[in-house]
This record gives sequence, structure tokens and C-alpha cells, in this order.
Amino acid sequence: MISIKQHIMNNFKGASKDDIKESIVASFNDKDEITLPGLGVFFGILWNKSSDEEKNRILDILKDSF
Repeated sequence: MISIKQHIMNNFKGASKDDIKESIVASFNDKDEITLPGLGVFFGILWNKSSDEEKNRILDILKDSF
């Protein structure tokens, strides 16, 4: 059985920046919560690949958004 995370990662293998951007923008425009797992996978990748400085910036952006 394949996990949701692995399924999403497989769907974007070889995707261009534009493909990824379009998917993110569509997720927000769609307002359908079914896209939230995909955004969570994207965020997890971003978080895990970020330096401590980048993580602090992400946290600042999130904190300032509430």
C-alpha cells in the first residue's frame, strides 16, 4: 500500500517549478480541503530542507499571519 505522502511525491517527480506553483495556487483557489494533504507534504519537504534561519523566517511569516 502506498502512502498519501509517497503518492503525492510520485505525482510531482519531474515536475517543473511552474507545475508545482500551479498546483499550489490551484489548491488555494479551489477551497477544497482535499488538497490539504498535498500542501502538507510540500510544507514538510520545505521544512526539512530549510536551514535554521529559513525555518525561523517561515515561523515569523506564520506567526504574523494569525
